[in-house]
Amino acid sequence: MLAPDRLHGLRVVATPAALDAAVWQPAGIVLRIAADEALAIGSTDVQLIDPHAIVEPESAFVGWWLDPAQFAELVEPRLEWALPVARPALAQGLVAGLPLKLWLESGRVLVVSSSGLAHEVLERLFGAAP
Repeated sequence: MLAPDRLHGLRVVATPAALDAAVWQPAGIVLRIAADEALAIGSTDVQLIDPHAIVEPESAFVGWWLDPAQFAELVEPRLEWALPVARPALAQGLVAGLPLKLWLESGRVLVVSSSGLAHEVLERLFGAAP
């Protein structure tokens, strides 16, 4: 559980309407990190209606998949904000003082961090020495 997975995909900046209508290949996890920006984990191509969109490969993030019990034990006590109730959902904010993204599914959670902070996540959330 402690070793993070490198998350490969695409970072896309486009109009909100273009992101709403995007077709991702292969279909992956699309994190809408802003109204006009998405991180598509596992996707290698996207079809967009925005001719000015910026599409770049992204591999600067790492992640840890947690089951509900692990999430409840390791992450939830370090949250100072409410999680969305609906699933799937993206939540972003400080967790144990670290800027993290949480992809919440019904049976698991992906904790996403920039790779440069992976050692801090290991220490603060999982109690592992860097």
